[in-house]
Amino acid sequence: MASGLDALDLWMEDLMRGGLAAVGTRPPSFWETQAKRMVDAQAPGVAARLQRLSGLPNSSPDWPEKLLGGLGRLALLSEAFRRLDTLDEPLAESVRAEVGIPLSQEEVLERGESVADGWIVLGQRTVDEGRLKIRRTWLVGDPRRYALILQFAATGAPFAEGFVSGTMIRGELAFYPGAYPLRAIVRSRTGGGARAEKLPGHGTVEAFLDHASTATARQPWLERLPAVLEGVVPVFDGGPDGGRWLVRDSDGGALPFAGGEHWTLLSLSGARPVDLAAEWDGETLLPLGVVAGGTYRILPGDV
Repeated sequence: MASGLDALDLWMEDLMRGGLAAVGTRPPSFWETQAKRMVDAQAPGVAARLQRLSGLPNSSPDWPEKLLGGLGRLALLSEAFRRLDTLDEPLAESVRAEVGIPLSQEEVLERGESVADGWIVLGQRTVDEGRLKIRRTWLVGDPRRYALILQFAATGAPFAEGFVSGTMIRGELAFYPGAYPLRAIVRSRTGGGARAEKLPGHGTVEAFLDHASTATARQPWLERLPAVLEGVVPVFDGGPDGGRWLVRDSDGGALPFAGGEHWTLLSLSGARPVDLAAEWDGETLLPLGVVAGGTYRILPGDV
């Protein structure tokens, strides 16, 4: 793995020396070859990051900036792996996980922090990757303890654990060790099913961004975080470039939504404050669900 990451560093240095503008002319094989080398080096986590970066060139006007940030995090991960022995154990656990050294469920149950609480299912997102389905289920406990249940299943097969968005459950979760423990598995589960009439979150955009900044400072390779915003209003801000969708708080702070239209969210809100559950990727919000008038509603794209 160390040799593979050394080779990755040389590859990134050559890439930067040639200039990011040249990357936009490279064929897909430019990225695929390097990703395969990381798989051969037993670093599948790094390979997955390279595959995601391969979709950035020419994808938006600011793609060079986004690519530079992604390459920077890869370089940081490579350097951190070399210094595993000098890192605090929680951060070292995060580095090992990001590179692709997995923990079995038995190890997580034995070593991970256990938290028993009432949990609200904030929402779910299911994506297809070839013959594999991946489902992210976001939970929140008290006070604002977030958890990610990550599940995998073959296409056409059901997931092992079922959750209903917008409901409350009681259970004990075991968190994967790390600098910012977020992913968890269900140790035990007892009852639940009541509908959530409110989502506990941040009252302002500024408060949420402070939270996201703290989490990212502890674990720099986080690619997404749950975002729960209380009393916000979705708006469409028209403009000469076609306009953009935003969510705005009572202080005037705003965050952009991911591309696409969000008329369903706007109609459910009636231009009045709602509680919103979403995924935050550092730039935009991807809505999962909303509580409007005391009723949770799944938003399009949620499963």
